[in-house]
Amino acid sequence: MNFQDLFDFLAQLQQNNNKEWMDANRKWYRALRNDFVLWLDDLDLTMAGLHEDYYPTPGKNGINRINNNLMFHPHKPIYKDHFGAGLDKAPKSADFYIEVGLKQCLLAGGFWRPEAKTLKSIRDGIDYNGEELQEILNKPSFKKYFGGLYEDEKLTNAPKGFTNTHLHIGLLRNKTFAVECQLKREEVFQSDFKEKIKEVYLEMLPFRRYLNNAASV
Repeated sequence: MNFQDLFDFLAQLQQNNNKEWMDANRKWYRALRNDFVLWLDDLDLTMAGLHEDYYPTPGKNGINRINNNLMFHPHKPIYKDHFGAGLDKAPKSADFYIEVGLKQCLLAGGFWRPEAKTLKSIRDGIDYNGEELQEILNKPSFKKYFGGLYEDEKLTNAPKGFTNTHLHIGLLRNKTFAVECQLKREEVFQSDFKEKIKEVYLEMLPFRRYLNNAASV
């Protein structure tokens, strides 16, 4: 995968964020997209060897559209400034997300503002065994990669069915249960980029497993 070509394309696209420019450069975009899909296919095979519960996700299934959803975000530009994809993408589960873009490159995973039923299941899981999640979050190597939970909107009071004196009220107030590892752009160009992805994936795995177990109840 020629990531420099990908960044060059994205830079020009953001300077000309319109359908006319994209149509004129559709061949360039399709070639890059195809290369990214093949790169994801190879990464998917590598990741599948890490553990037996990995959910195979071909690149064509994992890659996100480059178009922004203007129906819900009408003020955003037509096209995104990054290529993104999810791997280990079992239905209704916390997937593993990869983003390579102009503003940021990152690896992330978890549930971002899940639907009410899933959110309730996660909160019930925390009520039953929040100590396990807290232990995962407090692990030094976990903090090194992710810092803590992704900062998003939180409830000001306890969610329905819980009290403000709950031992894990700080966790229960969250609407998003996800983490992210920011990468420097130069890391994308390194020969060991896939090894870096594997490291982050494995560090995140207990967190994602906890959420998936809670969400499946």
